[in-house]
Amino acid sequence: MSLDAAIALMTAMIEVAVWVAGPILLAALVGGVVMGVLQTATQINEASVAFVVKATCVLLVMLGLGTTLTSKAVSYTKTSFSQIADVTR
Repeated sequence: MSLDAAIALMTAMIEVAVWVAGPILLAALVGGVVMGVLQTATQINEASVAFVVKATCVLLVMLGLGTTLTSKAVSYTKTSFSQIADVTR
């Protein structure tokens, strides 16, 4: 396997990881920030409220984008498995 092919394989792996984890982490971040601002404004400092909001945001994103994210991960996995013969040479 050439150096260029190895770099391309690693780049594709990082891209898929960002595409799969990115929306989920972004939803948790936005939910946490919004809830933090609301908790600061109302002076209600309950950790379970923030957790429920973040978990709900993540669940909604996974329900909405789950098939797309899964198909992207499965496509990369199939491509990686098909390139095993090239990698081991």
